Amino acid sequence: MRYLIVIAMMLLMAGAIIFNLFRTSVTQAGQWNAKADKVLNSFDTLPPERGKILADNGTVLAANLTFYTARIDWTAAGISVDTLKHYLPALADSLAAFDPSKTAEQWRDELLAAATAKKKSTYYRLARDLTHAQFERLKTFPWLNLRKNKNGFYYEPSDRRVKPYGAMASRSIGFVGKDSLSAFNHGRAGLEKALDSLLFGKPGVKGYVQLTSNIVSWESEPAVRGYDITTTISVELQDIVEGELYKMCHDTDAEWGTCILMEVATGEIKAISNLEWNEAAGDYIEGVNHAVLGYEPGSVMKPISMMVALEEGVVGDINTPIPTGTSFMYYGKPINDPHGGAALTPRQIIETSSNVGMSKITIKRYGDNPGGWRERLAQMGFFEPFNTGIAGEMPPQIPKIGNSSADHVALTRMCYGYTTLIPPMYTLAMYNAIANDGKFVRPHLVKKLSREGEPDSIIPITYIRKQVCSPENAQKLRVMLHDVVWGNRGTARKWVQDPDVEIAGKTGTAYVNKNGQYGTQKRLAFCGFFPYENPKYSCMVLMLGANVGAGASSGMVLRNVAKKMYARGWLGFDNNYAHKETVTDAKHPEKEKKEVAPPTFYATTDPKRNSYVKRSIGARQSKVIKTPAKPVKGKVPDVKGLSLRDAINRLEAAGLNVNFTGVGYVAAQSLPPGSSYNRGAAITLTLQH
Repeated sequence: MRYLIVIAMMLLMAGAIIFNLFRTSVTQAGQWNAKADKVLNSFDTLPPERGKILADNGTVLAANLTFYTARIDWTAAGISVDTLKHYLPALADSLAAFDPSKTAEQWRDELLAAATAKKKSTYYRLARDLTHAQFERLKTFPWLNLRKNKNGFYYEPSDRRVKPYGAMASRSIGFVGKDSLSAFNHGRAGLEKALDSLLFGKPGVKGYVQLTSNIVSWESEPAVRGYDITTTISVELQDIVEGELYKMCHDTDAEWGTCILMEVATGEIKAISNLEWNEAAGDYIEGVNHAVLGYEPGSVMKPISMMVALEEGVVGDINTPIPTGTSFMYYGKPINDPHGGAALTPRQIIETSSNVGMSKITIKRYGDNPGGWRERLAQMGFFEPFNTGIAGEMPPQIPKIGNSSADHVALTRMCYGYTTLIPPMYTLAMYNAIANDGKFVRPHLVKKLSREGEPDSIIPITYIRKQVCSPENAQKLRVMLHDVVWGNRGTARKWVQDPDVEIAGKTGTAYVNKNGQYGTQKRLAFCGFFPYENPKYSCMVLMLGANVGAGASSGMVLRNVAKKMYARGWLGFDNNYAHKETVTDAKHPEKEKKEVAPPTFYATTDPKRNSYVKRSIGARQSKVIKTPAKPVKGKVPDVKGLSLRDAINRLEAAGLNVNFTGVGYVAAQSLPPGSSYNRGAAITLTLQH
């Protein structure tokens, strides 16, 4: 009977199998074939790898990196709790060293609880946001390095756009985000957006094929990787520009500031920074790209208006006086000039930033045709798009005007920077043309496109106009801009002059117009180039709401950038003492040689330090600040001449709390050396170069 029961059950099972086989392959064949066809004929899109954004020397500014989330499936069949317990002490120690947020004991308790829970998790997260190196290290830990399925260990990869330099030029580089239509990452701002079609690449196609046991995916058309884009940005110069702009914004309580540094001959944008105050962060952060947005520029527009006057022949000899005065009425509206005089030469009009002088020169040519001034700028290419590679770039906006009284008045305001919206990038490009003998080179941020298997595509230098003005007129304008910084009445003479770098440029101040009314808040600008005799770089700085003037804010930013570039050898200065002890002016070799000042070493508690550095830089001579006497117990130590580090070590060893101001070595201390003090007393050090 038992055998009969077993046989009957086997027959029933066989019958059920045959019935289902018949139903599947005959009666339901159409339904299953349709489902198979749907899968086999479907295609999925494969995302391409996004190209990198690189600095001018190949340093990565933005790239896709894969990060990993490590998980354990505690329901995996191969997991043995006894095996886990055997490896647990070593595993917990390794995890505690890898992730110090939990102690080894906490890791042991957590892992054991997860392994023995009644309802085991299939998605237990061990670690997240791991780099490839971190993930490879994690896989070597005890128990996790066992054969697959013995520990349930698995991972989830995810791609993320990473900027190794953090906020550096972040707004100009831009960012990516999910596209609502394709679910892929596309550029949303900056270069990422403007060059998205090149960076993104071409998606691939994935189909499905039938194998013996199942249906598997099959890449029918591979994805094409996006181009790597080499930008013109110099990481070193970007660091200088951001540092100086940040310091000035902080010191002057500015709402925001922007700075653009460009190479005169090529139009390559070597650095661009946009900082604005963020209440949530309590600091200045990369914000809106003000460099490509339009603002009333103020007096930095005057040299551009003077260029028009020179090209039109209204101004010939720049040293011939023109009757100006300090104010005049034009179509019933006054134009006042705090910088004016009875008569000023064109040079003095730019040097003193005379509104009256610039207005009178402009209406002499365009008084009977106010719209002609804008038309002349259009002929010069002033309104043509630059296509720098920065998303959101705006062209200048100067309204077209007719011949009414209001239009005549508007012309006088436009010529010195009001009732217009000019992006700083466009102002800089015109000044760059002045420095470049009138060649109106196109500013650009992209240098080269490259992709494996293809020749590099070099972006050539292009021009908006081969000559926006004649070389002779460009030279006259350079002289005028030099007077602004170096002339006796120059508006930037107190702040922008520097003994090492001869700078030429123009200040500009514009009151902010809100809802049709001008208030007291100002935008402060300085635009110029350096070195004056052989301009290599042009630079534009614009700040909103700084509590000092244009020269003392924006002008100082440009000066400090130029000074640091000089010190680091960007402007031809050789600061390598092993090369030479004297330098000569290459353009004027007949001039007397200028001695290179020997290096000055701070006082030090270790004399070997100075001799080592002196040998390292090859200096034959040096100046050394005398080391102060050794501390006397119970008396305030003498730290004058020491570096900050050495001074702090000496003072804190004596039980004093140290504060300091400035940079460099210790020039003064608030508690006199050798005086008595109480432990815990505060001492303030004043540092200087």
